[in-house]
Amino acid sequence: MKTGSVSFVKSIAKPAQMPADGRPQVAVAGRSNVGKSSLINLLLNRRSLARTSSRPGHTRLVNFFLVNEFFYLTDLPGYGYAVVDRHTRAAWGELVGGYLAQAGTLKLVLLLFDCRRGLGDEDRQLIDWLAAAGIPWQAVLTKSDKLRAAALATARRRWEAVLREAGSCLPPICFSVPRRRGREDLLDVIERHLADAAPPVAAES
Repeated sequence: MKTGSVSFVKSIAKPAQMPADGRPQVAVAGRSNVGKSSLINLLLNRRSLARTSSRPGHTRLVNFFLVNEFFYLTDLPGYGYAVVDRHTRAAWGELVGGYLAQAGTLKLVLLLFDCRRGLGDEDRQLIDWLAAAGIPWQAVLTKSDKLRAAALATARRRWEAVLREAGSCLPPICFSVPRRRGREDLLDVIERHLADAAPPVAAES
């Protein structure tokens, strides 16, 4: 897949505010500070389309990016160790859960994990929810440039075993922004999951 036109469309605080044009969607999810915004920028070949921050919990809305006038790539709020109050964290959970439940055109979730860490309780909860809802997901091991080749190979084998146990049927993709590692593999996965999606509505053609 080639990423031609890319534009930011909107940020939503409620699932009812989602675009209603029927375009397919691919969501990016993961713990706070796992590298979602950096992945989106590299994936779409834009330097600062999605804002990055070293402060966990920076993304607090669901952000919609229109790619090739065909599908939406959505950036979901991170979960886990974000330093926020309990009320705000609960609101994020309601937003993400509502989005996943109501996004009828959601074709794939890119689920990001820091390759140096382990699978957390929140990760398992999201994986279980996606399995119950029948939503396909692709594991992405971010920050792979932080490990030497031998350590990365060991980490990948460990993650493969953990993810198989968690129900993943797709091998994880190692991703690195500085080295541009994994970009083409991810674009290929997205293209396959969009293969049966309907084209944009005729009124917009």
